[in-house]
Amino acid sequence: MSTVEIKRATPATIADVAFLFDAYRVFYKQTSDVAAAHKFLTERLSKDESVIFVAYLEGKPVGFTQLYTSFSSVSLQPLFILNDLFVEGAHRGKGIGEQLLLAAKTLCKQNNYKGVALETAEDNPAQHLYEKLGWIKDDGFLHYFWSCN
Repeated sequence: MSTVEIKRATPATIADVAFLFDAYRVFYKQTSDVAAAHKFLTERLSKDESVIFVAYLEGKPVGFTQLYTSFSSVSLQPLFILNDLFVEGAHRGKGIGEQLLLAAKTLCKQNNYKGVALETAEDNPAQHLYEKLGWIKDDGFLHYFWSCN
C-alpha cells in the first residue's frame, strides 16, 4: 500500500490544493472556478485565517481539510472549525480522510485549543468516521443560519 503524506499548505503550495478545493465546491453544486478557488485559498493563508492540510499519495495531492479558528466565550478558549474535508473519489476508503482528521486533532492539541467542531449533512457517510475518531454528535442544540442573500 502506498504511503500517504499529510502536509500543511503554504502560499507556495496553493496550486496543489486549488483544484481539490474546486472539486469539493463542485460536489456541493457550485460552478467550477479553479482561479477563484486559488484566489480564495491564497487570501485565507496570506491573512492567516485558515489552516489547510493536504494529503499526498505518491506525491500527488488527493485530499485536503481546512480549519478556521473561532472562540468559545463560555470556556474562554479558541477552537477550530473544520469547515472542509475532501478526498478525491478514486482515493476514498484508503484512510486518507482519517489521516487528515487526525492532523486536525493533533494541531488542536499542540495549540491547546478547546477542540474541533464540524457540521455535516445528515446523509453524509463520513459520520461513522467522525464518531470513530471521537467526535460526538450533538443532539442538544439546534443550528440556525441567517443569510443576507
